[in-house]
Amino acid sequence: MELFFEGKEGRNSILSKARNTPPVTVDDDKSYLFCGDNFGVMSSLLGARRGFVDLVYIDPPFNTNQTFSFSKERANTVSRKKIGDVAYSDFMSDDEYMKFMYERFVLIYELLSDEGSLYVHIDVKTGHYLKIILDEIFGEKNFKNDISRIKSNPKNFDRSAYGNEKDIILFYSKNSKKNIWNEVKIPLGREEIVEKFSKVDEDGRRYTTIPLHAPGETDNGITGKAWRGMLPPAGRHWRTSPDEFERMDALGLIEWSKTGNPRIKKYADEHKGKKIQDIWKYKDPQNPVYPTQKNMEMLELIIKQSSNKDSVVMDCFAGSGTTLLAAAKLGRRFIGIDSSSSAVELMRERLKKYNVTFK
Repeated sequence: MELFFEGKEGRNSILSKARNTPPVTVDDDKSYLFCGDNFGVMSSLLGARRGFVDLVYIDPPFNTNQTFSFSKERANTVSRKKIGDVAYSDFMSDDEYMKFMYERFVLIYELLSDEGSLYVHIDVKTGHYLKIILDEIFGEKNFKNDISRIKSNPKNFDRSAYGNEKDIILFYSKNSKKNIWNEVKIPLGREEIVEKFSKVDEDGRRYTTIPLHAPGETDNGITGKAWRGMLPPAGRHWRTSPDEFERMDALGLIEWSKTGNPRIKKYADEHKGKKIQDIWKYKDPQNPVYPTQKNMEMLELIIKQSSNKDSVVMDCFAGSGTTLLAAAKLGRRFIGIDSSSSAVELMRERLKKYNVTFK
């Protein structure tokens, strides 16, 4: 599937245009903040090296036909008035916007490593079009998630429609079988612990029990052999070897019912956390220092999940610099790009406040 729009150029044409930009070299041990058009900056980076960025998070313009401004006295999320500095003006036709984003996605793809991932934070009106573009550039098989992010309290619009309290994050990898994935998990809440681990042992530790067997038959393996005269039920196999069951039973890790049915004990304090799902609740700051400033904890999660300590994290619509701060906090190097000199100055101040070194 392909999205057509006026002025669309092929990938080779876009890359040919990028090659006409003088290269800029970046050192492996440094972070960088660039002031300039991100197409030009990314073209310069491509001229020096490809495939060196492990993670890109962007919160690009949503094509809202609004002007975003801010000042040190007051941070306006959206303002049409001449208050403070203009962060950026979001005025493009639909065709111009799709062309703008398409070209930048092409360069992002080239800058990403084979283990790299892209997270695109966008609203529901525009996101569906960008997904078609991303499917074309990254390949449908490399689409990982459409994450719904609860961004605000419920809305009571006057219009005849449901309120909007979410936006979306499109998550793609360059290679779905190789992308960095650290399986970050979140701890269970107190109520979840009580619900899931309803039993309490003599030491006051909460636990639950699970069967000794799991789905799937073992033809000739040890997990299909008898233990204490019992075989796993039809269509199932033992979770571990009979010898391991003996060891666990000796340690009191197997609970026997009055009818002689054994089950494995699982303790709450040994639980490694639950898998993160595709609905997130990360509300943005109530008093942002910059329009559209995003939640720091959300960005830390993304960086922990999809990058390593030696990774480069890039945000080419860097805005408030929160992505860069989160990357530095977690020991990653970063590349930040923004065309607004006011935004870049704000980022410089924020980064220096937290003693983050960069060029």
